[in-house]
Amino acid sequence: MSQDGASQFQEVIRQELELSVKKELEKILTTASSHEFEHTKKDLDGFRKLFHRFLQEKGPSVDWGKIQRPPEDSIQPYEKIKARGLPDNISSVLNKLVVVKLNGGLGTSMGCKGPKSLIGVRNENTFLDLTVQQIEHLNKTYNTDVPLVLMNSFNTDEDTKKILQKYNHCRVKIYTFNQSRYPRINKESLLPVAKDVSYSGENTEAWYPPGHGDIYASFYNSGLLDTFIGEGKEYIFVSNIDNLGATVDLYILNHLMNPPNGKRCEFVMEVTNKTRADVKQLKDCRSKMPLTWKSL
Repeated sequence: MSQDGASQFQEVIRQELELSVKKELEKILTTASSHEFEHTKKDLDGFRKLFHRFLQEKGPSVDWGKIQRPPEDSIQPYEKIKARGLPDNISSVLNKLVVVKLNGGLGTSMGCKGPKSLIGVRNENTFLDLTVQQIEHLNKTYNTDVPLVLMNSFNTDEDTKKILQKYNHCRVKIYTFNQSRYPRINKESLLPVAKDVSYSGENTEAWYPPGHGDIYASFYNSGLLDTFIGEGKEYIFVSNIDNLGATVDLYILNHLMNPPNGKRCEFVMEVTNKTRADVKQLKDCRSKMPLTWKSL
């Protein structure tokens, strides 16, 4: 068979596979109740797009040989950013911020059950307790209204919502949304393992949350993005719920909103050198996800 003939054959196979997956997803969608239909449809549409990319890509998805270092002036040492000081209107700057914590993980790597955010860390305070305290301290100190948003997964959503009522007295508005829920596929057939929308009993392992990169699509799909933009919010700060060192830094926030060159950027990542302690072990509570600041 010629190379062109082989390529055409592979394309036919891909098209047939995508059609088969589409039919399986449509069957799954018919099992959704009326109140979960739209959300499930968005999840399955997102999965179809991801699956299409998976079939189209050949070899590694990133050609690291083509990756170039960012321009030198885009990397700023923290000391230089801090030296600029803070504006007098820091409260108005904070009122444009939303703090998003990724709360989809379980505590299995720490030898625990349930959401990682509900694990006791210090003096019987959980990761979630300490996070709420951090945002509340910020709001009280600067008389501002920075909301806390939790991106849950189907693994953590129910348990997290049960505990949120304990924070009703705190000076923090707390919102939640769920990251997407995608069906696992069979290694041999590449067809979805799930046969219906449930994720309990035998279907527990048939679904998975697609990870941190899903925050943009799921945040948009939740409707919260439009809500916050309507309230005048402009930036989100993103970090893992178990990264207690990931607090709002006013100097970085000011650099993001009021850059020295007058050209506001859409994305800032705070990074630091690793140490010997930065090795994930059982019951290790440190998170390695960089702190990110994103324009809405």
